[in-house]
Amino acid sequence: MSAGELPAINVGAVRGQPDPADPPGYRQRMARLGPLLGAEMLGATVYELDPGESICPYHYEFGNEEWLLVLDGEPTLRTPDGEQRVAEGDVVCFPEGPAGAHKLTNHGEALVRVLMLSTTLEPSVAIYPDSAKIGVWPPGKLFRERDAVEYYEDEPLA
Repeated sequence: MSAGELPAINVGAVRGQPDPADPPGYRQRMARLGPLLGAEMLGATVYELDPGESICPYHYEFGNEEWLLVLDGEPTLRTPDGEQRVAEGDVVCFPEGPAGAHKLTNHGEALVRVLMLSTTLEPSVAIYPDSAKIGVWPPGKLFRERDAVEYYEDEPLA
């Protein structure tokens, strides 16, 4: 690349790295492209899923929108409408809120590769309906819904 050219990455050649902290069922390899491209308002991540693995738990977000592009394979997409197979070349948008809830799993026998795109607005909140958790970024913390408190609890009196 010569001076003045914008960085470019061939997503077909990208290979992800595993995170040793991922538990069974959520072991994937990923490569975050946004920082490599100098992106500040849009995230892009290539995920590789072996059979039986998912990218993340079923969730939806407030504050950000996500898009899925299937690069290789036929993963199963869970949404509020049920499960469906998606195939190479398919694009799906997950809007903010409950209508955008999703989970992607490789129920097949071959490797699945996908590109996830997302806005990177902060703060962002993710809701995990299956486990009744709420994630807040920043600070990057997860909370159980059952730990909710009343609005004025522990507030000092005027």
